[in-house]
Amino acid sequence: MPIGAWSSAAVLDLFPGESRAARRLVAVGLAAAGPAALAGWVDWAEQRPRQARVGLVHAAANVAAVTAYAASLSARTKVRPALGRTLGFGGLTIATAGGLLGGHLAYRQAAGVNHAEAVPVLVEPGWHRVGTLDDFPMGEPVRRIADEVALVVVRDEDGVLNVLADRCSHMDGPLHAGKVLEGCIECPWHGSQFRLSDGANVQGPATAPQPRLDCRVSSDGTVDVRLAQQS
Repeated sequence: MPIGAWSSAAVLDLFPGESRAARRLVAVGLAAAGPAALAGWVDWAEQRPRQARVGLVHAAANVAAVTAYAASLSARTKVRPALGRTLGFGGLTIATAGGLLGGHLAYRQAAGVNHAEAVPVLVEPGWHRVGTLDDFPMGEPVRRIADEVALVVVRDEDGVLNVLADRCSHMDGPLHAGKVLEGCIECPWHGSQFRLSDGANVQGPATAPQPRLDCRVSSDGTVDVRLAQQS
């Protein structure tokens, strides 16, 4: 929201008679910067060292942009429009650089993305054998592979097999190394919990669900899984 408001203000600064609207947009961007920074801080706190270093530079650029826009708003309020516009264009340049770093974090370094999103694409349609019923002790997470995709299989107290993607959607944590707690599995890295029956995220920091797979047990005890059928 801050970059959107400031970009719009920059466009209005190119036209005469739009100074009041541009000033309001600069103020909106500054007001939105606080919540945006708080959300970014929460994401940054969970990153690996390499991502955290880039995140610090990203944050520094954003602080510089906020400072430039605060000075721009002050100049506009004091009826110094030329200085206000100059500071605004400078702030937008810095904010754009910070935004590029944010894009690099998200798309190149996979920070703050759903790490389990690709599972439905990677697992081919149809059934995939993952073992026999005896391979899955009751209440213990077991790691299995289907189409080179890691899965976690948990046999509940009723004997029902639940199958989820093993890589936590938050930061790739191995769910098979986690604990089974009241119908959920807890990631051992950051404590995200996912409901075994449907993969729903019931506790953060993860915000995305885990892909779920259907399971069948043949008369001879072999266990097959496939991507969950959409209703």
